Amino acid sequence: MALATRTERRPSKKHPLWDSTVGKKTVMAVSGLIMLLYLVVHMLGNLKIFFGTDEFNGYAHWLRVVGEPFMHYEWTLWLVRIVLVAAVVAHAVSAYQLSRRDIRARPTKYVHKKPRTSYATRTMRWGGIILGLFIVWHLLDLTTLTVNPHGVHGEAYQNVVATFQTWYGNVIYIVAMAALGFHIRHGFWSAAQTLGVGNATRDRALKTAANGLALLLTVGFVSVPVAVMTGVVS
Repeated sequence: MALATRTERRPSKKHPLWDSTVGKKTVMAVSGLIMLLYLVVHMLGNLKIFFGTDEFNGYAHWLRVVGEPFMHYEWTLWLVRIVLVAAVVAHAVSAYQLSRRDIRARPTKYVHKKPRTSYATRTMRWGGIILGLFIVWHLLDLTTLTVNPHGVHGEAYQNVVATFQTWYGNVIYIVAMAALGFHIRHGFWSAAQTLGVGNATRDRALKTAANGLALLLTVGFVSVPVAVMTGVVS
């Protein structure tokens, strides 16, 4: 009992929710769901590339003018970006701090050599790092166009095709999407438990939903580079 008292950090009076383990898990869950909602919308938008150049470039232009005339050009897009950045930062910081807290609470290695967690759980941390690095690459590739082989503003279709005509563009994207699938598979179910949605009768349904959602998003995102590689989209 004495050891548990020393290693478990008590919430401060200034930030009782954020400093508690439950609070950090709640922040992770909510920020994760915000990013998940964005990913679903983003995937559906990506699939417009199968309808041709005009459809996809028109969609890319619409993202910049949505909300006009009330919102100025790209204001809505920047608002979405700010919310996403805040969600990513909150998710990453809370995950890191929970990880450090877990390490401090268990200073000795497990006696059992066989891991007790699932493969997805054991790869969550590395998956998060992979996804963080991918976000930087993705922004440089298709937002700022800094590393894009085509790199012409207003030609979203051509920029995407140019990326996936390179071997490294395909490898980076597909590896990141595989990591994303594992992350969602575990994260969705974990978020449901944190927010009190899961229980003994719903666990199977939640796990099925997590698996289905992870598979759907992975296949949906990966279908674009595969289509470019196979010549379906060119």
